[in-house]
Amino acid sequence: MKRILFFIFISFIFSSALKAESPYPVRGLCISAPTVSGVDDFVKFIDEDLAPSGLNLLILRVDWGFEYQSHPELRSNNPLTMGDVKKLVEVCRKNNIRLIPQINLLGHQSWHSTPGKLLEVYPQFDETPKVKFPEKYEWPNPDGLYCKSYCPQHPEVHNIVFALVDEICGAFESDAFHAGLDEVFYIAHEQCPRCHGHDPAVLFAGEVAKIRDHLKLKNRELWMWGDRLIDGKATGIGLWEGSYNNTHRAIDMIPKDVVICDWHYERPDPTAVLFAAKGLRVLTCPWQNAENAVAQEQLTRTLIAGATKEMKSKYLGMLQTCWGSAENFIRSYKGTANPDRIDKSAECFKELSKAWNK
Repeated sequence: MKRILFFIFISFIFSSALKAESPYPVRGLCISAPTVSGVDDFVKFIDEDLAPSGLNLLILRVDWGFEYQSHPELRSNNPLTMGDVKKLVEVCRKNNIRLIPQINLLGHQSWHSTPGKLLEVYPQFDETPKVKFPEKYEWPNPDGLYCKSYCPQHPEVHNIVFALVDEICGAFESDAFHAGLDEVFYIAHEQCPRCHGHDPAVLFAGEVAKIRDHLKLKNRELWMWGDRLIDGKATGIGLWEGSYNNTHRAIDMIPKDVVICDWHYERPDPTAVLFAAKGLRVLTCPWQNAENAVAQEQLTRTLIAGATKEMKSKYLGMLQTCWGSAENFIRSYKGTANPDRIDKSAECFKELSKAWNK
């Protein structure tokens, strides 16, 4: 009888271990950094909700919302302090969660009719100085204005943005940095005396390599969104989740140790295999459609199961994205958000985390 009970116990332990073992190493969330007043609630949320969900990666979109010392003129209003950041670092360390900060580089230097902090303070970095912000923004528009870009060939821009990158990575004690690099519609533009006439793919790849090489000096990885590396026309994926301005050819020019965050929100497009086949590590990224997120998670499992030895390790896993505030994500997750302000990405994350725990 004792022997039978022993084998039952061993079998239970073994089956539990198998259930807990994920088929992929990364289970993440990318979300806006909390406001100063919301830091303590977010720390509690990490400890009590995110960590138990199996999450082991947190990417925080900080941008200008930190009390930068190298360039204080680029701070946004009421930025996070070093003390705020250390609270986040400590709770993530406690729960074995890898913490990576993000600042949007190259693209996303404006939003609708408002310049971002970099172009507000340093308008000379603007790739399209003659494209003016309208009083009322609409898309589409005659200028093709979605978000502005900085000029990747301006001789002064990298001295400034790399100082911020170094500072934020140091504050977060991070071994990686997410540079955004998504939805770059303005590149090699005719209004830029330095970039006009250049191959957009070469310019884009050059910017990726420049950021990567700078990070490599301190043994940090570059993470980025993957949409500009997909041919939006040939694949039919479109203007947003793929490129229409020929940057997609940069996929063959960028360093192979860059990590790609492959986002698709309308359909579970299987483009992770494209990046893996090019030798790049890749994560699949859903947003607010829970059905798509579960399908993407299952596809990731299928790709790993059928992959060659060389490609299997390229599929890193899943990264849930959230494009609202951290505070509203928490309220939506806990069911306390106003009905008209529910963040669907919170429900999506719940379903995704159930799937990755199976």
